[in-house]
Parts: sequence; structure tokens; C-alpha cells
Amino acid sequence: MRVATQFTGTLGPQATGRWFTFGWPAAWHVAWYVMPTTPVVGAPEVEWTVQVERADPTRITYWITVRNLTNQAITFDGRYAVFN
Repeated sequence: MRVATQFTGTLGPQATGRWFTFGWPAAWHVAWYVMPTTPVVGAPEVEWTVQVERADPTRITYWITVRNLTNQAITFDGRYAVFN
């Protein structure tokens, strides 16, 4: 398994943002996750969803939507794991 950070994002209080990353091989098994880098004690900070676009027969575009659940600005990493 390979893991890495694809992007870093910032969101204001209670804000939602959308990012995309393209050109991924369709044969790969990829999981996306979000890791906050701004400490906020006592409550969850983010939630996210991932949508998939089949850009062509061999390539995938991932659309990652992230929501800040806190009342302060946060930063986070958009990370992935390739399982094969």
C-alpha cells in the first residue's frame, strides 16, 4: 500500500469546499481521506465525501468535498491510499 498527501486545504468556519484531482489510473484501488492539521479539542472537525468521474476508459477524476464542522478556520490534508 502507498499513502501520501495530494493537497492541503483551508476552510473558514462552517464552510464547505470542493477539490478535484485527475489522471488516476482506473485500474488502481484508491481510498481518499481528510486529516485536519489545525488542532480543535473536544469535537469532530471535518466530514468529507468523494465522488468519481470516469474521465476516459483508462483515467479517473476524484472530486473531494470537505465540510468544516467547527466555528473556526481550519487547515487539512487531502490524503490517499493506493491498495494495489
